[in-house]
Amino acid sequence: MKDLNIGMVGLDTSHASVFTRLLNDPDGEHHVRGGKVIKAFPGGSPDFELSVSRIGRITEEVRSHGVEIVDTLEEAAEGTDAVLLESVDGSTHLEQLRRLIVYGKPIFIDKPFCLSSSDAEEMAALAAAYSTSIMSSSALRFSEGLRRVLSRQDKGAIIGADCFGPMDMIAGQGYFWYGIHAVEMIFSILGEGAEAVNAKWNNDHDFIVGQWRDGRIGTVRGYRSGSQQFGALVHFEQGTEYVNVAADTKPFYASLLEEIICFFQDGSPGIELSETLEIIRFIESAGASRVSGERVHMNRIHGK
Repeated sequence: MKDLNIGMVGLDTSHASVFTRLLNDPDGEHHVRGGKVIKAFPGGSPDFELSVSRIGRITEEVRSHGVEIVDTLEEAAEGTDAVLLESVDGSTHLEQLRRLIVYGKPIFIDKPFCLSSSDAEEMAALAAAYSTSIMSSSALRFSEGLRRVLSRQDKGAIIGADCFGPMDMIAGQGYFWYGIHAVEMIFSILGEGAEAVNAKWNNDHDFIVGQWRDGRIGTVRGYRSGSQQFGALVHFEQGTEYVNVAADTKPFYASLLEEIICFFQDGSPGIELSETLEIIRFIESAGASRVSGERVHMNRIHGK
């Protein structure tokens, strides 16, 4: 297949510069073949400090890889084969998708997909209305170590999982900011079917317990002090396997980009949109439980 010309929207996250380097530098370690970023729109959220403070530097990093910096979101989409929507503020993704979806090109929406289940449902409706494929994912679900454990065929069925990782909290973003990484890992292990969530927290830690309809339990432990390592325990019928993300020899960003390029080439996302919607509802429910201290049934969010 031909190499794809890719447009990028949102140069306020380190993912923008990392993805551009992995795609555009053929001599770089872990170079990902199949596409090249040719145009990018900086975007940014003027009322979000972690966007404003980084956009200038990251724009120059992206430009240094031969990318044309354009003035509008539409220019980044025009004349390209696919779009990477990278804007760091998930609350902007719905409005940006409304403007991008009309081009009918596959779109990867970086984490978080959005910040509410109502936005997520509208985004899915837009994709259906325009017959356009969209995909969203944290890179953590494509960790070599996690994939290796999930490929095991000798320990029976998976009966539960415990995932962990750093979980900084940003005002207005809640668990969507960094909690989404470990939540994505839980869903890559257990799949769809979560029905209830309970969250407990203190200044240094959060602990989220999810129950699936088939009785399995998955937990997410997040911390704001101590270790910054991501990992998981995957419980099989015949034993437990430890996933050490730090031991991966290939960066999970490269593994994610390989999945994105396959998606761009054939229009078939590696993650079902229904699972992405459930992840958003799970995180939203966990946030509600964090506030109330009560167990939250996911079907009660927005009357589901």
